[in-house]
Amino acid sequence: MHKNEFIRQVAKESGLPQTTVSQVLGAAVRVVARSLVAGQKVVWTGFGTFEMRRRSRRHGINPQTRERIMIDSTLTPGFTASSTFKGRVLSQLDDQSTVVADDDEAEELVPVEARA
Repeated sequence: MHKNEFIRQVAKESGLPQTTVSQVLGAAVRVVARSLVAGQKVVWTGFGTFEMRRRSRRHGINPQTRERIMIDSTLTPGFTASSTFKGRVLSQLDDQSTVVADDDEAEELVPVEARA
Protein backbone atom coordinates (compact mmCIF):
# COMPACT_ATOMS: atom_id res chain seq x y z
CA MET A 1 0.00 0.00 0.00
CA HIS A 2 1.32 3.42 -0.92
CA LYS A 3 1.04 6.59 1.16
CA ASN A 4 -1.99 8.04 -0.69
CA GLU A 5 -3.98 4.81 -0.32
CA PHE A 6 -3.00 4.64 3.36
CA ILE A 7 -4.24 8.22 3.86
CA ARG A 8 -7.52 7.41 2.06
CA GLN A 9 -8.13 4.36 4.25
CA VAL A 10 -7.28 6.15 7.51
CA ALA A 11 -9.57 9.03 6.50
CA LYS A 12 -12.39 6.60 5.73
CA GLU A 13 -11.92 4.69 9.00
CA SER A 14 -11.59 7.81 11.17
CA GLY A 15 -14.14 10.02 9.43
CA LEU A 16 -11.53 12.78 9.11
CA PRO A 17 -10.78 14.63 5.86
CA GLN A 18 -7.85 13.27 3.84
CA THR A 19 -6.04 16.61 4.14
CA THR A 20 -6.21 16.43 7.94
CA VAL A 21 -4.98 12.82 7.98
CA SER A 22 -2.13 13.77 5.63
CA GLN A 23 -1.11 16.69 7.84
CA VAL A 24 -1.20 14.59 11.02
CA LEU A 25 0.81 11.76 9.46
CA GLY A 26 3.35 14.26 8.11
CA ALA A 27 3.69 15.81 11.56
CA ALA A 28 4.08 12.37 13.15
CA VAL A 29 6.88 11.46 10.74
CA ARG A 30 8.65 14.77 11.45
CA VAL A 31 8.39 14.25 15.22
CA VAL A 32 9.77 10.70 14.93
CA ALA A 33 12.66 11.91 12.73
CA ARG A 34 13.53 14.78 15.10
CA SER A 35 13.44 12.45 18.09
CA LEU A 36 15.74 9.94 16.40
CA VAL A 37 18.17 12.70 15.40
CA ALA A 38 18.19 13.81 19.06
CA GLY A 39 19.11 10.27 20.10
CA GLN A 40 15.71 9.40 21.57
CA LYS A 41 13.69 6.23 21.04
CA VAL A 42 10.05 6.67 20.09
CA VAL A 43 7.91 4.04 21.82
CA TRP A 44 4.35 3.77 20.55
CA THR A 45 2.66 1.35 22.95
CA GLY A 46 0.70 -1.29 21.07
CA PHE A 47 2.47 -0.52 17.77
CA GLY A 48 6.25 -0.57 18.10
CA THR A 49 9.51 1.26 18.70
CA PHE A 50 11.49 3.51 16.39
CA GLU A 51 15.20 3.80 17.20
CA MET A 52 18.55 4.40 15.59
CA ARG A 53 20.63 1.29 14.92
CA ARG A 54 24.30 0.97 14.16
CA ARG A 55 25.20 -1.21 11.19
CA SER A 56 28.62 -2.74 11.73
CA ARG A 57 31.61 -2.18 9.49
CA ARG A 58 31.50 -4.91 6.85
CA HIS A 59 32.94 -6.19 3.61
CA GLY A 60 31.19 -5.28 0.39
CA ILE A 61 31.76 -5.33 -3.35
CA ASN A 62 31.94 -2.25 -5.55
CA PRO A 63 29.26 -3.01 -8.18
CA GLN A 64 31.16 -1.16 -10.93
CA THR A 65 34.65 -2.62 -10.42
CA ARG A 66 33.70 -5.84 -8.56
CA GLU A 67 36.52 -4.95 -6.15
CA ARG A 68 36.15 -5.92 -2.47
CA ILE A 69 35.76 -2.86 -0.28
CA MET A 70 35.18 -2.09 3.39
CA ILE A 71 31.91 -0.35 4.19
CA ASP A 72 32.15 1.80 7.31
CA SER A 73 29.71 1.40 10.16
CA THR A 74 26.71 3.68 9.92
CA LEU A 75 23.59 4.67 11.81
CA THR A 76 20.21 3.91 10.30
CA PRO A 77 16.64 4.32 11.58
CA GLY A 78 14.93 1.10 12.58
CA PHE A 79 11.51 -0.09 13.67
CA THR A 80 10.57 -3.05 15.84
CA ALA A 81 6.91 -4.05 15.96
CA SER A 82 5.50 -4.59 19.46
CA SER A 83 4.34 -8.04 20.50
CA THR A 84 0.79 -6.64 20.75
CA PHE A 85 0.87 -5.43 17.14
CA LYS A 86 2.49 -8.65 15.90
CA GLY A 87 -0.17 -10.67 17.69
CA ARG A 88 -2.97 -8.58 16.17
CA VAL A 89 -1.58 -9.00 12.64
CA LEU A 90 -0.83 -12.70 13.01
CA SER A 91 -4.25 -13.50 14.47
CA GLN A 92 -5.91 -11.76 11.52
CA LEU A 93 -3.66 -13.69 9.13
CA ASP A 94 -4.65 -16.94 10.84
CA ASP A 95 -8.32 -16.01 10.47
CA GLN A 96 -7.88 -15.40 6.73
CA SER A 97 -5.51 -18.27 5.94
CA THR A 98 -8.06 -21.04 6.29
CA VAL A 99 -11.63 -21.51 5.16
CA VAL A 100 -14.04 -24.38 5.58
CA ALA A 101 -14.19 -26.50 2.43
CA ASP A 102 -17.30 -26.03 0.26
CA ASP A 103 -18.37 -29.66 0.76
CA ASP A 104 -20.83 -29.67 3.68
CA GLU A 105 -19.54 -33.03 4.88
CA ALA A 106 -15.88 -32.01 4.73
CA GLU A 107 -14.49 -30.90 8.05
CA GLU A 108 -10.96 -30.17 6.91
CA LEU A 109 -9.63 -26.66 6.59
CA VAL A 110 -8.28 -25.60 3.23
CA PRO A 111 -5.42 -23.06 2.96
CA VAL A 112 -6.35 -19.88 1.07
CA GLU A 113 -3.62 -20.59 -1.51
CA ALA A 114 -5.35 -23.89 -2.41
CA ARG A 115 -8.71 -22.27 -3.15
CA ALA A 116 -9.63 -22.00 -6.83
